[in-house]
Amino acid sequence: MRQSLLTFFDERKADISMLVLHSVAFNPEEAIKIFIEHGVSSHYIIAEDGEIWQLVDESKRAWHAGKSKWRGFEDINSRSVGIEFCSKSLGQTSFSEAQQKSAIELLKSLIKKYDIKPENIVGHSDIAPERKPDPGKAFFWKTLAENNIGWWFDVNDAAKVKENRADVLLAGIGYDISDIVAAACAFCRRFLPSKVISESDINKLIVNPIPENFVFAEDEEFLTTLKAVYYKYLKESKTPCNI
Repeated sequence: MRQSLLTFFDERKADISMLVLHSVAFNPEEAIKIFIEHGVSSHYIIAEDGEIWQLVDESKRAWHAGKSKWRGFEDINSRSVGIEFCSKSLGQTSFSEAQQKSAIELLKSLIKKYDIKPENIVGHSDIAPERKPDPGKAFFWKTLAENNIGWWFDVNDAAKVKENRADVLLAGIGYDISDIVAAACAFCRRFLPSKVISESDINKLIVNPIPENFVFAEDEEFLTTLKAVYYKYLKESKTPCNI
């Protein structure tokens, strides 16, 4: 592990209970320069070759989440460890096997160290759906779940859920539903990526995280998947949403 410690941090106001996963369209050296220019930080960054860089000590509150909300809680920076993944496409194309291997090792160690619950392993787009598109539609959430990091869903569980309102289901998982379209788009990026068309212009994606061609429609596939994910979070969560 390499260190390139930044000075953009302060003291935590809550115990660590979350992992927030990001992507950045630069290599570590370039990303660090941009972080310095903008006065932001994360705890770790994982290069495309799998090398892990530490930027802020875990005991400190890094500045990576910005205005965000998850399961009713705000000040996500105080509650989380932030990890950036280098991705030239900002997560629109697959991440390297080396990155995935390093991520699994790092995340497992953090989960064990801080007793992180699966429902609190999130992407930046999950906690800030109106503002952020990362870690991206190609992020390896299912692979992580297969390695006991976070959750994936069983579509058969959808039949066990009677609720049909998307806002209730999204809020029950943990999303901020003040903008229902943004929340639905973030959900699809993570669990139904085929419904979010890739954007080749990274700058446009950053400025407009909700694609113009994303139309929020409660079709059968969306509702079925949403119900299945909701069931998983409702059944397995030991920390119900603070909503």
